[in-house]
Amino acid sequence: MQSQVQSQTQTQQQTQQLHLTPVQMQMVRMLEMPLTQLEDNIRQELAANPSLETLRDNDGEGFAGDSYAPDSYAPDSDDNGFDTNAPQTDDASITPDTTATTDRYDDSSDALLSDDYIPRTGAFSIDDDNARPFGNQRSFADTLTEQLHDLTVTDTQRQIMEYLIGSLDSDGLLRKDTDIITDELTIYEAIYVERDEVEECIQMLQDFDPAGVGARSLQECLTIQIARMTATPTTMLMYKVVTECYDDFIQNRWPNICRALGISHERGEEVRHEIRRRLNPKPGAAMGEAEGRALQQVTPDIIVSVDDQQNVTFEINHGTMPRLTVSADDEQLLADMRRNTTRANREAMAFTQQYIDRARIFIEAIRQREETMTKAMTAILHRQRRYFITGDDADLKPMRLKDIAEAIDMDISTVSRFSRSKYIETEWGTFTLRHLFSEGYDTGDGDIVSTKAIKQTLSEIIDAEDKKKPLSDDKLVTLMTSRGFPIARRTIAKYREQMGIPVARMRKRS
Repeated sequence: MQSQVQSQTQTQQQTQQLHLTPVQMQMVRMLEMPLTQLEDNIRQELAANPSLETLRDNDGEGFAGDSYAPDSYAPDSDDNGFDTNAPQTDDASITPDTTATTDRYDDSSDALLSDDYIPRTGAFSIDDDNARPFGNQRSFADTLTEQLHDLTVTDTQRQIMEYLIGSLDSDGLLRKDTDIITDELTIYEAIYVERDEVEECIQMLQDFDPAGVGARSLQECLTIQIARMTATPTTMLMYKVVTECYDDFIQNRWPNICRALGISHERGEEVRHEIRRRLNPKPGAAMGEAEGRALQQVTPDIIVSVDDQQNVTFEINHGTMPRLTVSADDEQLLADMRRNTTRANREAMAFTQQYIDRARIFIEAIRQREETMTKAMTAILHRQRRYFITGDDADLKPMRLKDIAEAIDMDISTVSRFSRSKYIETEWGTFTLRHLFSEGYDTGDGDIVSTKAIKQTLSEIIDAEDKKKPLSDDKLVTLMTSRGFPIARRTIAKYREQMGIPVARMRKRS
């Protein structure tokens, strides 16, 4: 009989983990918040923490609403950022004015950059400071959050769904991979959940109105909408078109679809008409007229101005944010208890210390949020100064999240959170901060142009085409090359699809 010998071995393994301090965790949450959400967050914290108080105007220095001196950046003529040793030039006439009283991300992906432009309305008169809408405007995210409040969910599920709502793009689609969302929840929100839990919340979000919101692709978006409809022979055919003939559908090859489904040309035209009439590829835009007006009256987080000498300045909008401080009474009470520590007051001392620490963390997070916003906006305005003077998208320089992150020596995820859900007001209109970001394209003669400039030129050519004889992608290549943009046919197709412009045969009108 052989004896069995068991042995134990000990090995060492080195792993790298990311640990954020309480202030950092609070700051990254606040950094992503637009002004109106931050104001709500401050009101909630004031109500929940007795050691957090507001300062009156004559109470001395405060935190939220105070001025902070940002790091100085001198512009460089190169595209790769800033040379802090370079002398100041006329192009450096960009001044952060903070005295106003009023992740992991693939930055090479155009899907991260939102181009949803909010045109100037009468509510944004540049000559009327009182006209800026600092009220509670009802946005698309608000309509989804209201539906979330009607659900019976756990606190964790509510936090996940709030994060999902904040991650939707301007079309109302969720273009992030579930694994990435799970990681972001862990890193940025300290919410430790499994992939299946996030998937469950995504499914709940997809039950919200308007139908199609929260879908991960256009195909899933259309399928969700059809599934909500009453089952009829026509809706069943619509479902088959989107699920079984999707490639032919997006290429507008309806003869192929009719053959695959065994239906007549006339029946195919009926189905095609119903799809166009009843399905919305952008559920994020499916809001009532009043809600649409509210979106045009967003509260700007940053206000950019240009004076007669073409000096570009900006101010961070503080809205109704109060100046905050730690309660002097609580600090004095804590000091008294420490001088006379007894068993009876130890619990009270720990309780008071907890609230004081929480107040300090909250105040410091707001200070760091403003400091980060100031640094990032200083870098952005240095790079895009010409655009803010002219308002012409053709003057937008190529600028990635990575470029700004390197310029201010911060992580790209920090810049991404800063630029998300923020609006910037200029003389030319109010739009999302992500509108300023775009990739660059090498024209081959040493010039690097913004993809936004290319898309604008491409859109102008297509708008001016003869709709009875729309231009093919090959012809568009020739015309774009003649305008100084020698781009490939596949690039034309890519940009055209990103702008929602169909192929030539789908643009043809009789």
